[in-house]
Amino acid sequence: MIDKINVRVYACAVKDKKVLTLFEEYAGEPLMKFPGGGLELGEGLLECLHREFDEELNVKIEVLEHFYTQENFLVSRFRENEQLLTIYYIVKITTEEDFLILDPCIEKTEWIEIDRPDNPFPLPVDQIVFDKLKEKFL
Repeated sequence: MIDKINVRVYACAVKDKKVLTLFEEYAGEPLMKFPGGGLELGEGLLECLHREFDEELNVKIEVLEHFYTQENFLVSRFRENEQLLTIYYIVKITTEEDFLILDPCIEKTEWIEIDRPDNPFPLPVDQIVFDKLKEKFL
């Protein structure tokens, strides 16, 4: 039974036709994902993004535009009582010289080519967003 909603806010940081991805272990699974995370109570969507970049990567961002909001019903792959709602923005990292992985769960970061032929993302909404990035930037 679904009794919770989990709002997730993610960023597509795009530079030179590449997008920033994080590799982290989540619930014991290695995961490639966009930077971002869970909205906290009393927090706005953009505040959440700024906080996540601060906490995880030690950088400031400029939010350029809303990019995609998940439209279909989705249950969390990690908690079966939780409905997910994910929202994505296009951002620019403004203090890249300060870039530092602060979150011990993040194994590494990688700028991946948007024009690669495959879609490397394991999570279904990330896959949609990566396809939309191809449409927008290629």
